[in-house]
Amino acid sequence: MKNIYTWAAKPAKRTLTVGDLKAAKGKRKFTQVTANSVEEAEAAEKAGFDMIISNAKNVIPVREGSKNLFLTAALVLNEFVTAEDIMRGAFKALENGADAVMTPRSMDIVEMLAKEDVPVMGHLGLVPRKSTWIGGLRAVGKTANEAYELFQKFKRLEDAGAFSAECEVIPENVMGEISKRTDIVTVSLGSGRNADVMYLFMEDICGDTENPPRHSKAYGNLLKLRNEIKVERVKALKAFKKDSMSGKFPGKKQSSNLDKNQFEEFLNQLD
Repeated sequence: MKNIYTWAAKPAKRTLTVGDLKAAKGKRKFTQVTANSVEEAEAAEKAGFDMIISNAKNVIPVREGSKNLFLTAALVLNEFVTAEDIMRGAFKALENGADAVMTPRSMDIVEMLAKEDVPVMGHLGLVPRKSTWIGGLRAVGKTANEAYELFQKFKRLEDAGAFSAECEVIPENVMGEISKRTDIVTVSLGSGRNADVMYLFMEDICGDTENPPRHSKAYGNLLKLRNEIKVERVKALKAFKKDSMSGKFPGKKQSSNLDKNQFEEFLNQLD
């Protein structure tokens, strides 16, 4: 556990720092998962994950759930639009307890943040919100030319000052060669085993989505439990309504009465 000061100038402890991640590149694997609530962050820490990533607006509850894990705050495209929005959002997320920010924005935005010593994770490969530019949702780097162009983007991201990159749906062998040739800590989301960090969404790991992406693997079945809860909720509501209409509810256990003498006195007072 490392002692740090947060961007709010408060002492804290972290399992990892940016320095640790950079020093361990190519030598040790790490794991990352999304967490956007107290409960999800608690679960990630109890499960022994190294890193968590949340939407910037959820940093406070996530940090409440996990005091010590390395936390990256995602500056969502449509929520942080202008350069000023991004800078203010980054500093607020760090003040609230994040250790880094993630942005899929341009190299200029990454450079702007990095110049202020903000630890920045970029986003390369498939960026779903920008998928119209590549003809829809697909792997990026599936031809030699496209793979080399992707490598050049990694080098530009490195030059812009990012310490890390979310690497989404890149062929595994391409990812491996790029990761060996960049100082950036590579975070694989559907990009195979040859990156520095293995990453999946919480809902995909826990089996809490109806249409999981091909690169995911479910290790639980929360969706089944949620559907069972929906059925049980309606079942309980129908039973309550039925008993209420038939006079079975409330019963003796759910009601109380004045004793006989007190009730008669009450009736006299009413008369």
